[in-house]
Amino acid sequence: MKSFKHSLLYSVPAALLGIGLSVSACAEQEFTSMQSEDVDPVVIEVDIDAAAKRLAGGVRFPTISNEDRDDFDVKAFEGFHDYLEKTFPNVHKTLKREVLGDPRPYSLLYTWEGKDPSLEPVILMAHQDVVPIASPDEWSYDPFAGTIDKGYLWGRGSWDDKGMIFAILEAAEMKIKEGFQPTRTYYFVMGQDEEVGGGEGVGHIADLLEERGMGDVYLVFDESAPLAEGLFPGIPDNTALIGIAQKGYLSLELRVDGVGGHSSQPPETSNIGILAAAITKLEAAPFPYKLNDALRHQYRWLGPELPKDQKDMYAAVAFGNDDEMTELEQQFIEMMEGQELTRAMLHTTTAVTIIEGGVKANVMPPMARAVVNFRPTIGDSKEYIMNYVRDVIDDERITITDVSQSTPATKIADPHSEQYALIEKTLRQIYGNEIIVAPFFVVGGADAKYFAAKSLGVNTYTVTPLQLESVADMPRLHGVDERIQLKEIGRSIGFYYQLMTNLESQ
Repeated sequence: MKSFKHSLLYSVPAALLGIGLSVSACAEQEFTSMQSEDVDPVVIEVDIDAAAKRLAGGVRFPTISNEDRDDFDVKAFEGFHDYLEKTFPNVHKTLKREVLGDPRPYSLLYTWEGKDPSLEPVILMAHQDVVPIASPDEWSYDPFAGTIDKGYLWGRGSWDDKGMIFAILEAAEMKIKEGFQPTRTYYFVMGQDEEVGGGEGVGHIADLLEERGMGDVYLVFDESAPLAEGLFPGIPDNTALIGIAQKGYLSLELRVDGVGGHSSQPPETSNIGILAAAITKLEAAPFPYKLNDALRHQYRWLGPELPKDQKDMYAAVAFGNDDEMTELEQQFIEMMEGQELTRAMLHTTTAVTIIEGGVKANVMPPMARAVVNFRPTIGDSKEYIMNYVRDVIDDERITITDVSQSTPATKIADPHSEQYALIEKTLRQIYGNEIIVAPFFVVGGADAKYFAAKSLGVNTYTVTPLQLESVADMPRLHGVDERIQLKEIGRSIGFYYQLMTNLESQ
């Protein structure tokens, strides 16, 4: 049996001072590092070989979320549920399991009753579904074989996000064997359709728990970015980014309907041409850039770790406000424009993801359509985005329809909270005190948004407790040869185990 051990020291991070000060009043000593020091050592043992084999078995169920929601493999999800029940017997004897979702009930809600029901509960999240395999021939191993080879577990979902489902349940199984019962009630929420919006699964569960009278939640914790060296531009160190807010989600269909016909007698402008012109206009008119408080928090933490010759600029962002844009803040925006990740943090993004039209070379298509995916930033509503698109396209021949389970950007969780400090503490206990930990404005999205949108989910934070071997592995997410290092399976389990331990002191 292989064992996983780790140790390091912890202290609560320094408080953010002078957030309301002007840049001129921000003395150099105030813009100092926010990183913690002196972390207490922890030792946890995990049977990595056995845990890897259990996760491999879960990867073998092709729980795919297709764009066509009716293309849904019921047997894969039911088989996966049965596998979890057999694999984690103590969890299923101790916790109440409900299978929920509307209209398809395939999401899982586990309830672990706490010793003190008067305390605010904890929600730990992960999702069952995975994205389709676009290029199966390019994979080194069958994406649904759960192959263990060369120190890795290979397969779709090994990282995103079955790895986290198993880490949560492995930690709970270990705790139950030790006779542990949490003081707070825990809910494990494991959605069925995160990769296509999450509304059928976690959206339904969030509404249901609210209807059942759930009040404030102490902590909602879900996936987002993993840990990696060089994860954030300009910082070569190993970095853990704790999501404190995430962008929204909106997909609009642009459609042209008109007369088709023979290609030998084409109209002056084809339906495809009309659609192409609209897309060209839209891509040439990006949404305006703006700063928000999530970004200001992010750069209060990251700024002192970035190049010193730009310190005044980062301080201007960290201590600024929305009353007026300073010259230094404008310089910051110009710098952020240069990379895809940082540019996406500045505004609502526009991505043309689907285009359809003709079916034969000599036939003019009577219809052409495109789907454009938007990730709304904080403050940009669905109505604002749709009006913006109409104004930019300015063509009555094109109909614009919301074809998504649209959600707005979430509220911003407080990076000065004890919940944030608790997550940072746990990360440092598992992954080392030398990591850079910072709040993060998440440009993607996860199922936690359905709780963050409600008053009960004000304490919603996201990070994937998984160490990547290299930032070059990031394209494996939703791409070819998704994999997880075997040793990192142990550290992911250790994170959730230690998080449960740390929650007992809150």
